[in-house]
Amino acid sequence: MAFSQPIYERIAHPVDLVEQIATAQDWPFERSAEDELTLAVAGSWSDYHISLNWRDDLESLHLACTFDLKVPRARLDEVYRLLAQINEQLWVGHFDFWAYEGLLLYRHALLLTSADPTPHQCESLLLAALENCERYYQAFQFVVWAGRRAEEALAGTMFETEGQA
Repeated sequence: MAFSQPIYERIAHPVDLVEQIATAQDWPFERSAEDELTLAVAGSWSDYHISLNWRDDLESLHLACTFDLKVPRARLDEVYRLLAQINEQLWVGHFDFWAYEGLLLYRHALLLTSADPTPHQCESLLLAALENCERYYQAFQFVVWAGRRAEEALAGTMFETEGQA
């Protein structure tokens, strides 16, 4: 099956829009190439490192958000169980573990077939990553550092708290 090459000419580069959002939020970023941007965002539980890449051939803006949490080999099976349980709950994006790099990360993509992205779409892509990482970070910590089972860790992070102590 052969697919045609995109003939749509973009008005705005998707990575440019994300750079504008990062500037407005005062997030440190680096633009290493026209199609790549990395930025750092301080969260409540961790600092998140977000990498965005534009793939012209797929007409897609890919986001990968990593956080600093090393997984000891002894906890790997339980982390995989937790990943599966978390991913069952997500509507968009997914968590992954890249064993070679030892990275836990959240991934998502914005498919823009023959369309220009809106600032709202780019903000939503970033917001989904940050909200999901903030929501599930403690579950990963419970499994990795507290030795909890995946079900326990997930149950312990699923309740909503109101206010601050």
